[in-house]
Order: sequence, then structure tokens, then C-alpha cells
Amino acid sequence: MTFPVVGMVGGGQLARMTHEAGIPLGIKFKLLSDTPQDSAAQTVNDVVVGDYRDLETLRRFAEGCDVITFDHEHVPTEHLRALEADGVVVRPGPDALIHAHDKGVMRARLTAIGVPCPRHRIVEDPADVAAFAAETAETAETAGSGGSGGAGQEAAEGGKAGWPVVLKTVRGGYDGKGVWVVRDETEAAEPFHAGVPVLAEEKVAFTRELAANVVRSPHGQAVAYPVVESIQVSGVCNEVIAPAPGLSEALSGEAQRIALTIAKELGVVGHLAVELFETADGRILVNELAMRPHNSGHWTQDGAVTSQFANHLRAVLDLPLGDPRPRVRWTVMANVLGGDYPDMYYGYLHCMARDPALKIHMYGKDVKPGRKVGHVNTYGDDLDEVRARARHAADYLRGTITE
Repeated sequence: MTFPVVGMVGGGQLARMTHEAGIPLGIKFKLLSDTPQDSAAQTVNDVVVGDYRDLETLRRFAEGCDVITFDHEHVPTEHLRALEADGVVVRPGPDALIHAHDKGVMRARLTAIGVPCPRHRIVEDPADVAAFAAETAETAETAGSGGSGGAGQEAAEGGKAGWPVVLKTVRGGYDGKGVWVVRDETEAAEPFHAGVPVLAEEKVAFTRELAANVVRSPHGQAVAYPVVESIQVSGVCNEVIAPAPGLSEALSGEAQRIALTIAKELGVVGHLAVELFETADGRILVNELAMRPHNSGHWTQDGAVTSQFANHLRAVLDLPLGDPRPRVRWTVMANVLGGDYPDMYYGYLHCMARDPALKIHMYGKDVKPGRKVGHVNTYGDDLDEVRARARHAADYLRGTITE
């Protein structure tokens, strides 16, 4: 029996965990990594070290692969089209991935298919940002302050109507990078220094952030995981609660419907994470898209019947998708961030002895302050207890607490 070869571009922790999920299925794995020290390169047998931005490197890497997929969205679109022209199977394909590459394209397409988003447009310079702020303030007033951010919120903050504005570089941002919250025209100058297009968005008055994770196969089968709450600290995901506590059945269903609609309309094959804002008036707005396994889905490794990583592999190989239902009432994922205590292995003794049900997932990265170096999953029937266990383990491994 010949098992397929999955080629994954990118050697980070997502590739590492996707490879792990493929081992029980007998799926062969080939990796294109920036360096031999990358997270996945430490565990995958067949590693090609090279630059994903070089087309000839990609072509050589694709030889012998049944399908190419990704642990990041940064491969140039024109290179992906060239691979497809060569007959290489690329999933998700460039027509879908462009919406994860380019925030301007993403916003325009989502608006066209009726997906609720923050007010937005591409801006040319700081003066144009000021004009956008004025437009959003005027729109909010016309709607009777019923907008998702805008004038009412800024009055409460003591700022000018329409400010602050969120500015994003249309390409390349992640984990808070490439994103600015500006309060006037002077502050708006910095994002334009990079010389790339800038997207302006209203600053949404949200109550919390949610994520809807779905997986879609080439023939259209799709599954939806429970909607989760994602708790951010300094622009980085710190904790995920599955399912999102207190979320109404109607709003949860709407979030899943939106994610499934986006996957279908954009032709996504594989895992799609849709990051969402829940507003004070009971609506949800799409914030970001990721067409790969995602931090908000790490809980599925231990809390779902089929993990996001296993289902991503099933999807890109056009295998029947696995059951996405949760195994237990609550699962909490807490990211382990690097701190001033580099020897995290020493902390295992305490964490494992204290909580034998704790699941630790480390990425093989050097410990640097603020860097994601792993995560922990806890689960059970009492949410407060499950959250406390996850936080304690993540904080102890980082060195924030010592008992």
C-alpha cells in the first residue's frame, strides 16, 4: 500500500503538530523549513532547508509530494499559481489564500458576500486616515450611535469622534505586529513608513473575542468545531476556552454559519480559523482569517474527538473528515510564553505531579521573553477549576510563579 506524501511549507510549531497528527494515519511528511533548528525540522525526517520565497526552491520541494499545504500564509501568490500550472496540488489554493495574504482583498471579498465586518477602507496617507475617522463618526451618528465602535465609544474615552482608528499593513502582520491603534493624524504617520498599503478599520467596541474553526474538503464536506473564546494579552493569544462560556446557541450557530460560508465562498480546503468580535449589542464581526491550523484550535488536540491538525490533513488529502465534537464539557488551552526562566523542563516535575491530567505541548524553541514556546491543555466539568489548572501550569513553566 502506498501512503500519500504531504509537503508542508513552513517549519514552525503548526507544522510540528500537523506532522504528529499524521503519524498514526501512516501519512508521510516532507517539510520545507527556513533552518534545521525550526520547530518542525527537529521532528520530521524528510526536511528541505530553503527559502519559500524562491520559486525554484518550491518546485524542487514539491517533487514527490501528493499535496502541498502550509503552516503560514506568506508564500507569494504568483509562486503558488506557478506550482498549480506545473500540476502540483496546492491546498488551500492561491485563489483562497490571497484572502489570508492580503487584508484589503479579504475585507472587500467578505463585504461582497455579506459577511459582517468592521467599517474599513484602504487609506493613502495620514490625512486620509483622518478623513476615514470622520466618515466612521458620521456613519455612527447617522445610525443613532448603533455602530460597532466609533463616536459613542470615543466620547466615553475622552477622544475625538471617530478616533482611535486601527491601522493594519495589508500583508505580513501577525500576533499584533503590523497593527497600530492611532488616536490622531500625527500618530497615523508611522504605518506608512514601510511603504506598503495600509488598511484602516474602526476600533470595535467589543466585549470579547471569539473564534470559529471549520475544516472543508475539496469535495465540499465540512465540519465545525465549537466556537471558542480567545483571550488576548498585548496582541498575543494567551488563553482559549472551549466552548465559549455564556455564548447563546443562536450566536454560536451564527458564528459557525459565517465560518462555513466563508470557507465555501472562498474555496478554502483545509482548516479555516475565523477570528471574531462579539459586540455589546449582541452581534459578531469578522476580525481576521487564517487558512491553516490556528492557535485558537490547539485545544482540540486533547479536547475534541478529532484534532484540527488531523482534520486539516484529512481535508487536504480529500479523506472523510473526522468528528469535531468535544470529548468533555470544558477544555482550556493556555499558551506557554518565554520568560526569564529558560529551563522549563525543570518545571515538568512540579506540573505533572500537581496535575496528572495536564497535557503539555512544547515546540522545541529557544526560550525568549514573550515568545510562544508551547501550550498546555486542561479539561473537566468545572470551568473555574479547569482554567485555574491551565493558568497555573503555564505560569509555573514560564517562571511567573514558583509554587
